[in-house]
Amino acid sequence: MSKHSIYSSYRETLIEHLFISELLKISWKMGDCSLEVAKPEVDNSGYDLIVEREGVVRHIQLKSSYLGGRTSTQKVHTKLSNKPAGCVIWLYFDESTLDLGPFLYFGGRANEPLPSLVEAKIARHTKGDHDGYKAERPMIREINKGMFSKYSSIVDLYNVLFDVSDLHE
Repeated sequence: MSKHSIYSSYRETLIEHLFISELLKISWKMGDCSLEVAKPEVDNSGYDLIVEREGVVRHIQLKSSYLGGRTSTQKVHTKLSNKPAGCVIWLYFDESTLDLGPFLYFGGRANEPLPSLVEAKIARHTKGDHDGYKAERPMIREINKGMFSKYSSIVDLYNVLFDVSDLHE
């Protein structure tokens, strides 16, 4: 069993901190240090982070996969649609170095809502009951990888999140 399986929650937290660090670094380099980051106390509304820059507030659900992983869908809570500019960011990372990228993005432009989840497939529980039946999870939808936009750099993703078109690496 790999370290990634044994310490998956540790790795998840580490990836989240690396991501936040990269966003804060961009804000620092821009010279404005205007990015604010918050985390919810309770995880029941479909987002992991709240980031704000100059009036643009993003509720972000983070997902991660290692480079070369075969996951083709992500599960998204429908409550994320109730947030003004909710989005899903699917981070890829290198298993050995933990370097981040590329970045997949599912969401609208700055201050625009999450695209509709109405047509998305209703997710099912991963484990069956005593009869093996996997019940539907009516508040969770499966989003196909093809519905995400791909960005090779964190700077490109930052531009999309906050509509900063004059930012370059």
